[in-house]
Amino acid sequence: MGSDPSLVVSAAQAASSAARVAGVHASEHLLFATLVQLVIIVLGGRLGGVLARRLGQSAAVGEIVMGLLLGPSLFGLLAPELFAAVFRSTPPQTLTMLSQIGLLLLMFQIGLEFDFAHLGERRNRHVVWWVAAAGLVAPFGLGLLFAWWLPPAYLTEAPRLAFALFVATAFSITALPILGRILMEFRLSRTPLGVITISAAAINDVVGWLLLAMVTALSTAAFSLRDFAVEVALVLAFGALSWWVIRPPLERFVAWRLGRGEAAAGGGAGPATLDPTLMGVIIAVIFLMGMATFQLGIFAIFGGFMAGVLLHRQRDFALAWQERVGSFVQVFFLPIFFTYTGLRTDVGSLGSASAWGWCALLITLATLGKFGACWLAARVAGLSGPAARLVGILMNTRALMELIIINVGYDLGVIGREVFTMLVLMAVFSTLVTTPLLRRWLPGLRGDAVLAGAP
Repeated sequence: MGSDPSLVVSAAQAASSAARVAGVHASEHLLFATLVQLVIIVLGGRLGGVLARRLGQSAAVGEIVMGLLLGPSLFGLLAPELFAAVFRSTPPQTLTMLSQIGLLLLMFQIGLEFDFAHLGERRNRHVVWWVAAAGLVAPFGLGLLFAWWLPPAYLTEAPRLAFALFVATAFSITALPILGRILMEFRLSRTPLGVITISAAAINDVVGWLLLAMVTALSTAAFSLRDFAVEVALVLAFGALSWWVIRPPLERFVAWRLGRGEAAAGGGAGPATLDPTLMGVIIAVIFLMGMATFQLGIFAIFGGFMAGVLLHRQRDFALAWQERVGSFVQVFFLPIFFTYTGLRTDVGSLGSASAWGWCALLITLATLGKFGACWLAARVAGLSGPAARLVGILMNTRALMELIIINVGYDLGVIGREVFTMLVLMAVFSTLVTTPLLRRWLPGLRGDAVLAGAP
């Protein structure tokens, strides 16, 4: 006896409708869970920034620390069930993608804020090159030694050479964006001291990103010399193509759209206008360049950084972007990235005295390599002891740039959780001590020539 066709159709429709309802409920559940995470992250980031300011620290320090506290190191330790319900009950891909998109936009802003004109400053140029060279060579060498000494238990399956080069690169970086904020906060950005440190930090960061790109290419090429050479050549070709071919028309387009915006606004004072067409094109360029560097075998963030560098001379655009878009990136995306890092950082993973000993050694060597070498180089180049000390502590600031680099290494599988945690703690420590030591040491430098022009 055959089935009634109408009943079969009705059952199929009911099943399809139930599947759609289930899909809607699943999507709504994912959205709800993500919104809960974002509310906690954004408000936590703001709270951390405000508290840091009140304690005399940079707001970024509070945001970084709050991101760590929201991870398994504190929140997960004190309330494991609630932590799991908030951050582990849904797939991590949503938060991961938001953090990566935010990081791409943030790297664009970092590239946009690079002021390469500092490198042409004649005053104290001799000191700049001494400090920049010492701030690269000494930490890199100490990072290599530390990576070779570290017991095999802390290594991943990645080749030891890749691990050593990555740790050495992480030791060498300086956090240019945070350093710039600190110099502006202390009104040092237009003094010789500010010019020296920001110029040396710019050189450090440019070389550091090139080193990271090479280490990334070296890791993904599985140490095939031919493949690695081809990959490096393609990256260099992409950089040349971007600078000599893409940059000129892009700069003209930006200037044209800004001119149209000023004309429409009557040429009034204030930040330039970012019209929807200009914003749409720039965002598309950022994403396209990120896609290009990904296809070249290095991370998409390099494309975002390159896009910013291409437009760093367009100061009206840079100011307008910071005014209209930058604050949203800082308030929304940056705390997501810090929390994303915090969720990967588990201080409890350093569960033995030996692990904490290696962590202390890492922090000591990284500080000695950056602070000590830059202080010594500044003294050799002719600065006074107090001035050289300030240059050293400013160059030792790592913060955001360090966190970006170590996340790259973790994603590549070059470093494991324990070393990741050690490097995060080093980044936090190096940034945490900068502002208090500046407040303590700066008054003793009044009247020194390196503070000429300070208010």
